[in-house]
Amino acid sequence: MTGVENLLWLIPAFPLAGVAINGLFGRKLGDRVVSVIGPGVVGTAFVLAAASFVALRSMPSTDRLLQQTLYNWLPAGEFSASIGFQLDPLSMTMVLVVTGVGFLIHLYSVGYMHGDGGYARYFAFLNLFTFAMLLLVMADNFLLLFVGWEGVGLCSYLLIGFWFEDRSKADAGKKAFIVNRIGDFGFLIGIFLIFWTFGSVAFADVLPEAATRLTLGGDLAFWICLFLFVGAVGKSAQIPLFVWLPDAMAGPTPVSALIHAATMVTAGVYMVARSHALYEMAPQVLALVAGIGAATALFAATIGIVQNDIKKVLAYSTISQLGYMFMGVGVAAFSAGIFHLVTHAFFKAVLFLGAGSVIHALHGEQDMRTMGGLKSKLPITYWTMLAATLAIAGVPPLAGFVSKDEILWRTWDGGHTVLWVIGFITAGLTAAYMFRLFFLTFHGSFRGTKDQWEHAHESPLSMTIPLMILGALSVVGGWIGLPAALGQPLGGIANRFEGWLAPVFEAGEHAAHEPHAIPPIEYGLMTASVAVATLGILVAYWTYLRSPDLPSRIVARSRGVYALLNGKYFVDELYDFLIVRPFYALSRFAWRFIDDGLIDGLGVGGTGALVKRGSRIVSRWETGYVQGYAMAFFGGVFAILAYYYLFR
Repeated sequence: MTGVENLLWLIPAFPLAGVAINGLFGRKLGDRVVSVIGPGVVGTAFVLAAASFVALRSMPSTDRLLQQTLYNWLPAGEFSASIGFQLDPLSMTMVLVVTGVGFLIHLYSVGYMHGDGGYARYFAFLNLFTFAMLLLVMADNFLLLFVGWEGVGLCSYLLIGFWFEDRSKADAGKKAFIVNRIGDFGFLIGIFLIFWTFGSVAFADVLPEAATRLTLGGDLAFWICLFLFVGAVGKSAQIPLFVWLPDAMAGPTPVSALIHAATMVTAGVYMVARSHALYEMAPQVLALVAGIGAATALFAATIGIVQNDIKKVLAYSTISQLGYMFMGVGVAAFSAGIFHLVTHAFFKAVLFLGAGSVIHALHGEQDMRTMGGLKSKLPITYWTMLAATLAIAGVPPLAGFVSKDEILWRTWDGGHTVLWVIGFITAGLTAAYMFRLFFLTFHGSFRGTKDQWEHAHESPLSMTIPLMILGALSVVGGWIGLPAALGQPLGGIANRFEGWLAPVFEAGEHAAHEPHAIPPIEYGLMTASVAVATLGILVAYWTYLRSPDLPSRIVARSRGVYALLNGKYFVDELYDFLIVRPFYALSRFAWRFIDDGLIDGLGVGGTGALVKRGSRIVSRWETGYVQGYAMAFFGGVFAILAYYYLFR
C-alpha cells in the first residue's frame, strides 16, 4: 500500500467544498473569488487524481486497486452498504477524464459566464455536477454508484434549466429529469435483483461471483443486465430514451460540454463496462446493447445532417458517438468502448466550447445559416475546431480515428458484419454533417447582420486556452491506444491503453483480439474507414462550398425525406400522442373527480359541510340565557329519573 488510498475521499471532497462555498457565500464573496474557487477545487481534484494515477501505475498490474471505506452507511440486518471508494484502472481513467476535462470546462466558464446574474449559483451547480460524477465512478458498490447516478440527473435539471426565467429552458430541464427517471427506475430494479441474487451490492462481492451465481444465458442474468441497461439507455441517451439530450442544449454552452464530454452521458457506458462480469453471463443482453448502440449511431447521424442549430448538430453527434461506444462494449470490446469515451471527451469538449466561442462572438446566435466566413474573426476557435472536426470524422492519425477504427475492427473481428456495416455508414455520415457544420460556420461569406460581423471577435484567454489544450489532445490523445495494426509498423508499439485496462477486463476480451500477425483484412477495413470519411468530407465540401445552391435543390426533390429527418422522425410527437397526452388527461381526471370530487368534496369538504350544518342546529340551543340553561338542566334530570322509574 502506498498511503494514497487514505486520501481518495479528497478527490470528490474538493468539488463538494466548492459547492458549499460558492452556494452559501458566493454572492457575498464576489465573482472574482468564485472564479478562483469554482475551477480551483476541480483543478485540485485533478492533481490528486494524477497523484493517485502515479501510485496506481507503480503497482504490479494485477494488484492495481486502491480502496478506502469511510464508514458503514446502511447497516440493516444482513444488508449493508458502505460509503467507500475504489480506484482501479477503469475508475482511474474516468476520474482523470472527469477532473481533467472538467477543470478546463470550468476555466472556460469564467469567460463565458462573465457578468451573468447567477454566476455563483452556476459554479455551485457545476461543482456539484463534478462531485456527483466522481461519486458515481469512484463508488465501490452499486448503491453508492446509484447516488452519484441520481446526482448527475439532478444537476442536469439544475443546469439545463439554469436560465429558468425562460419557460422553454425550464421545460427542457424538466424533460431531461423526467426521461431519466424512467431509465433510473429500471436501473433500481436491476440493483434490487443483484442484492436478491448475491446478498450484497458491493462490487467486490458481486462481480467475482457472477460466473458462479449466474447461469450463462440464464433468465436471472438476462433480467439483471437488461434492467441495468434500461438505466444506461436513459442516462446515455440511446433509443428510445434519447429525446432529452437535444433539448438539453437550452443550458449554457459549457454545461453542454460538461454533460457531453466529461459527465452524465458517459455514465451508462461506464456502468456497462464496470458490470462486464454480469454482462458476460447474458450474451443476449450484450447483443441488445450492441444492436441498440449501432441503431442509435445511425439514427442520430441521419438527423444531424439536417439540423441548423450548431449545438443541436453536436447533440445528435454525441448521441451517435455514444452509440459507437455501446456497440463496442456490446461486442465485448470493453477497452475499445472506454477508449472511444476518452477520445470523445477531448474532441467533443472542443466542439462544444468552440461552438460556445462562436455563439459568444455573435451575441447568442446559434443558427448556422446566419454564420459563415468567421475564420478570420476567430482564428484560434477555427483551428481548434478543425482539429476536433477532423478527429470526430475519423481522419488519421487523430484521436477519433484511432478509437473509432478500433471499435469497427473489433466488431468485424467478432463476426458482427451487419453492425460493422452500420458503423461504417455512420462514419461517412459523421464526416459529412460535421464538415457541413464547419464549412457553414467558418467558410464562405458571412450571412448574419452587419452589426454581428463588426462586433465578432476572438474569445478571451480564459476560453481559448482550454480550447488549445483540448485541441492538442484531439490530435495526439488517441496515440496512447494505438492498435497492433498501427503499432507494429512503428516499431512494435503496444496498445498501452488496452494494456492498462487489461486487469479489469481480463475475462471479457480474448487474446484472439491481439493476433501475432496482423491479418490483411484489418488494413483493408482501416483503409475503407479512411476512404468513407474522406468521401463524407468531400460531399460536404462540394455541397456547401462549391455548390451552395445544391442543398435547396436536394430538399425540393426529396421533401418527404427531408421532412422526416428535419422532424427528427417525429419521435417527440409520437411520445406526446401515446404517453404525454393520455397521462395529462388521466391527471386532469384524477384532479377533477378524485381530488376535487371525492377527497375535497365528499371527504374534506363533505366533512366540513356536515360539521357546519350540525353546528348551526346546535348553535340554536346556545342562547346565552341562564334560565334557559337551568330549564334544560332540570329537564334532563327529570328525563333521567323518568327513565329509571318507568323502565327499571
